[in-house]
Amino acid sequence: MKKLGKLSTILSVLAISLGVQTQAAAQDKVLNLYSARHYQTDEVMYDTFSKTTGIKINRVDADDAGIVARLRAEGAASPADVILLVDAARMASADSQGLFQPIKSAKLDAAIPANLRATPTADGVTWTGFSTRARVIVYDPLRVKGADVATYEQLADPKLKGLVCTRSGSHPYNLSLFATVVERLGDVPGEAWLKGMVTNMARAPKGGDTDQVKAVASGECGVALTNTYYVARLMKSTKPEDRAVMEKVRIVFPNQGTSGTHVNIAGAAVAKHAKHRDHAIQFMEFLASPFAQDYFANGNNEFPAAKGVKVDNPAIKAMGGDNFKTENIPLGVVAKNMTKVQQMLDRVGYR
Repeated sequence: MKKLGKLSTILSVLAISLGVQTQAAAQDKVLNLYSARHYQTDEVMYDTFSKTTGIKINRVDADDAGIVARLRAEGAASPADVILLVDAARMASADSQGLFQPIKSAKLDAAIPANLRATPTADGVTWTGFSTRARVIVYDPLRVKGADVATYEQLADPKLKGLVCTRSGSHPYNLSLFATVVERLGDVPGEAWLKGMVTNMARAPKGGDTDQVKAVASGECGVALTNTYYVARLMKSTKPEDRAVMEKVRIVFPNQGTSGTHVNIAGAAVAKHAKHRDHAIQFMEFLASPFAQDYFANGNNEFPAAKGVKVDNPAIKAMGGDNFKTENIPLGVVAKNMTKVQQMLDRVGYR
């Protein structure tokens, strides 16, 4: 009886031990995601990843600034595994603060063009773009000729004096564009271009991208800059006032005859102190798959970043965004210009 009692005890201990291990294994099949993307279509993408891999996604939603602040406050104790942000300038800023870690992935190397990723080092790449949006020019055809706004450089042409409107020059969307133009033109011509834009302003920079489109439609401005997904939202809107706006403006994908249109990204990175690094890399590779690319891009009327993946979005096609030449200057290189360009903006009075 004593032997049976001892055997029972041993079996009980083993059962408890195995139960603890099983529970620990289940708890380890998680991915902690800090996301600045808040689109319903992303939910389907996350659910599919979890069902396919058995990895549960725990998500923290905030804006870019909130996520970066949280990562800094949490430090090495942060549970974050993957970070999703919505702009190359913001990705570069977080990277410069040491919030990401480099990874190596043959799948990502094959799927995502090099110019849409951080500049690689011997240790790998710190962040990767998974969708793109173009920064286009919107103009009033009653006041401006399309030929006079065919390039970003023409925004500084005296022909457009008193007609140009933009949001703040320091906003990441503009900062990324300006840093690209400066990289291409050089410091002195680039600063002169920024000064020319200030001279051509119809009013002081204010509002968001949608406000710029509406300002052109209302006659307050003759020409403005906006990201394509803001235009797509207006085009797909059921509100009569939004449709009226789009009837009054025209869209140009700039620099089609030269360097190509500037594109920005929504991207992801593995957190510096990721506790589930393998799961994080697996998720990043999943985001580059054709299935995820469709959801990731269409969720915000953007374009897929992965090679060979096309978007089927009527609004994007209607504005001519299904086939246009994009610039190929690496965003990782452009990111290094951010501080320099901000100083230029301060010097020329671009608020």
